[in-house]
Amino acid sequence: MDQRSDAGHPSVGAWTKRCYLAGRALMDATLRPYDLGSTQWYVLWHLAHVGPTVQRDLGRVLELERATLSGIVATLVRKGLVCQTSSGDDQRQRLLTLTTAGEALWRELPDLSFIHDAAFGGIDEADLATTIRVLQTATERLHNLLRKE
Repeated sequence: MDQRSDAGHPSVGAWTKRCYLAGRALMDATLRPYDLGSTQWYVLWHLAHVGPTVQRDLGRVLELERATLSGIVATLVRKGLVCQTSSGDDQRQRLLTLTTAGEALWRELPDLSFIHDAAFGGIDEADLATTIRVLQTATERLHNLLRKE
């Protein structure tokens, strides 16, 4: 398989990455005044919408390495936005919950849906559905290949 692409015609993977990075850069710029990064925002989003969550499970949902999530959680705890307590019978498991300050900050944060609207607004729904289906299939294939190794 030829992994190169003509410089004038980047691959679907290159465009996917470019789109992701552009959206994340806009997200980070929007969150900067609140002293938050995009991954911290995703943790807060999850806790605000799903509720208290075991840290291990949150890592799976957000597809974050354990060490990466530990650093993010430690930062959010230090900022007073998240509370980390022992979960049930297994004292090694940590339950994450938004603090009162975390809930207040969440309500103050801007709605980031403008990023999605800027990127995909006006694009035909059928084209978006095809794009999602193609990327979902490609992702599943790559995960399956990784599991085989």
